[in-house]
Amino acid sequence: MVARKGEAPLPKVNPRTGRTRLIAANWKMNLNHLEAIQVVQKLHFKLRTSDYEYCEISIHPPFVDIRSLQLLIDSDRMNFSLGAQNCYFEAKGAFTGEVSTQMLSKLGVRNVIVGHSERRSIFQEDDGLIAKKVKAVFDSQMIPILCVGETADERSDGLSADVLSRQVSTAIKAVTPEVLSNLVIAYEPVWAIGSGTPASVKDASDGADLIRGTIESIKSKEVAQAVRILYGGSVTSANSRDFLESSSLDGLLVGGASLDPDDFAALIEA
Repeated sequence: MVARKGEAPLPKVNPRTGRTRLIAANWKMNLNHLEAIQVVQKLHFKLRTSDYEYCEISIHPPFVDIRSLQLLIDSDRMNFSLGAQNCYFEAKGAFTGEVSTQMLSKLGVRNVIVGHSERRSIFQEDDGLIAKKVKAVFDSQMIPILCVGETADERSDGLSADVLSRQVSTAIKAVTPEVLSNLVIAYEPVWAIGSGTPASVKDASDGADLIRGTIESIKSKEVAQAVRILYGGSVTSANSRDFLESSSLDGLLVGGASLDPDDFAALIEA
């Protein structure tokens, strides 16, 4: 993402971590393309220049909204990154209903969510399929936002570390260190998503540290320190600042609170 003359500046590197913060809006299956245009226009109007300096802001609408938002963001020179919520790992073929990474790349998509808990649970996506998607996103010169997290039962059984380690290690094994340093991982404990009860900052930070340690054990400390780790799960404007004060976390993956431009702007400004 390159800033052009007259646009808001690029986000600054967090001096505590050496990484750039990212706040990503996952709209899920909400907002048609007309509603999407209105939301992004209002969000752009409400944000301050300093907000764009603080973090990269990535918008992840449904597939049918992407072209409309691409035209809007480009024509009005908005300093948002355009994202997608999912993809398929094959380049083309008889895969009814799927969308390839090459198709997304041609639409100016920068960040692609991969392995969200809803994809894992509702659509039965396993670690092997998610790993193929991660590689496909990288191969199309985009950045995957890999979602990982344990369920309430796994947490109560003391399996959180095992689950996170397995999900991360399977997803990154086939990715070269040079590319992997651009990876974004969203730690989304399944028990916190949509529950109204987020993880504590300590829980989120501990999860991020475990993820970074897993990457270091498989690749290297340099790669592990470059990867950005977000927290997601019942994030609001009231708690966003607490999470971003943790040096273990590099941003947020926001669901419901990102659908309302007033709420999402307040969350970023907080």
